[in-house]
Amino acid sequence: MDIIVQYFNGCPNWKVADERLVALTEGNPGMVVRRHIVDTVEEAERVGFGGSPSILINGIDPFARAGSSGGLSCRRYLTPDGYAGAPTVEQLKTALLIE
Repeated sequence: MDIIVQYFNGCPNWKVADERLVALTEGNPGMVVRRHIVDTVEEAERVGFGGSPSILINGIDPFARAGSSGGLSCRRYLTPDGYAGAPTVEQLKTALLIE
């Protein structure tokens, strides 16, 4: 499973998402977490960046919402406790199909 964390340096929330993903995938050689810095508006448009952090699992953003726009902005995730800057551990487990 190929997992990419897309982010830009101005947003602190990518580190939270990255730490959660690394902890969840640790010890599983079939899951590789990579990071991709998106640092221009042109690149954001080219890669379909949904905001920082965006998480792609095998090229798919499981948290994408229709009609939402990204660009070089911090992304908000709807969690059981309201909006947050990164998905919860449970939401990531579900997206990664981890029990």
